[in-house]
Amino acid sequence: MTVRIYDSRAQALRDFVPLIPGNVTMYVCGPTVQSGPHVGHLRGALAFDLLRRWLAHRFGRVTLVRNVTDIDDKVLDNATPDEPWWALAYRVEQEFSAAYAAIGILPPTYEPRATASIPQMQEIIARLIERGHAYASAGDVYFDVRSWPEYGSLTRQSLDAMEPAADADPRGKRDPRDFALWKGAKPDEPADATWDSPWGPGRPGWHIECSAMSRRYLGPEFDIHGGGLDLRFPHHENEIAQSTAAGDAFARFWVHNGLVTVEGQKMSKSLGNFTLAADLLERRPAPVIRYALAAAHYRSNLDISDRALDEAASALERITGFLERAARTLGDPDAAADVPEAFGAAMDDDLGIPQALAVAHDVVRAGNTALDAGDRDALRAAYDGVAAMVRVLGLDAVAAEQGASRSDAALAALVDALISQRAEARASKDWASADRIRDLFAAAGVALEDTTDGTVWSING
Repeated sequence: MTVRIYDSRAQALRDFVPLIPGNVTMYVCGPTVQSGPHVGHLRGALAFDLLRRWLAHRFGRVTLVRNVTDIDDKVLDNATPDEPWWALAYRVEQEFSAAYAAIGILPPTYEPRATASIPQMQEIIARLIERGHAYASAGDVYFDVRSWPEYGSLTRQSLDAMEPAADADPRGKRDPRDFALWKGAKPDEPADATWDSPWGPGRPGWHIECSAMSRRYLGPEFDIHGGGLDLRFPHHENEIAQSTAAGDAFARFWVHNGLVTVEGQKMSKSLGNFTLAADLLERRPAPVIRYALAAAHYRSNLDISDRALDEAASALERITGFLERAARTLGDPDAAADVPEAFGAAMDDDLGIPQALAVAHDVVRAGNTALDAGDRDALRAAYDGVAAMVRVLGLDAVAAEQGASRSDAALAALVDALISQRAEARASKDWASADRIRDLFAAAGVALEDTTDGTVWSING
């Protein structure tokens, strides 16, 4: 068994072995919580949820850190007198957590907020100044990009071809591409968004946050750093520069997920072409959303559409329908059963979810054939294999939710039909039939209440 992962920095597939045997260490850039999550956020978080689940399956444990950027220009800009920046950040953070949980994304091992790691950020900044890679100017501190010859190694860009860094007021910069490590306090910003530092009061730049939090929770070297493709430059490029210039080995693998697009354009808040996660969750069942967002390879861009969601619903129905039918014949699956070899090979090859799902559907077809033929042994093998694949993909809980939703819908349809029959019996003064239906409801634990607007029902507690 060899797990291979595409390393964006090497631009090649590489064999993956964790730095610490039996414990994969992974840092993923989390949300900047200035406003609620859109579908692109769900897709990014899901990509690393799937990678985490598979690495845990292969290596035993994954320590996953996913940060929350709760102090940033955008957070301050979206604050109001009625909702200060810290209240806005907390409310939006909860919206992200709820959306992630809805589609079965596991909570990270640690989820630090940037504001809780200010001392660690200042420590790295001080080290960079001491090593000659950063300088203080007019209350700000900048990373000196020309002091670090490897700057641009992630995206393979020439320094002179790069755009100026637009993350801070350019006052005092030696080079327009130098990026902010510390931003001096400004008169128009809230006083509680300011921290004391050796360079004057202010707040951290965006890029230094992740270097500090990854080091604090995973150490100076760890296995995987992940994030969206749009973070490669400047965010991840700057992280590499400041961490390695400070003396840390930093991430061994860089993994980037593709974006969600709308008619070929990146879905983003700045372009105004996004679909909020909450709106999509209102329109579609969570299991369908998880399947649709997982079905494309994690490094490819994904154009989300009603057609794609319809196809995901049909595909998921084939899987859950087989498991439900087989369960009626066989009972519970073997919890110790491993995934089929072909599925494992697809997942080992840079998390090949599309190929892995193809294996799952092949096994479902074989299982349905065995079910029709009464071949119990073949059915058991297919059932256990599909259940194991569904479990590894994180579709077990959400699939159960979909099954429960279908059961609820079926119950509601039956109850409503019986209520209609009872109403007809009462209208025709067939009291014996009406009483028989009422007694049937009572025996089943269903309470009826006749109102002026009709009969309503509920399950007795």
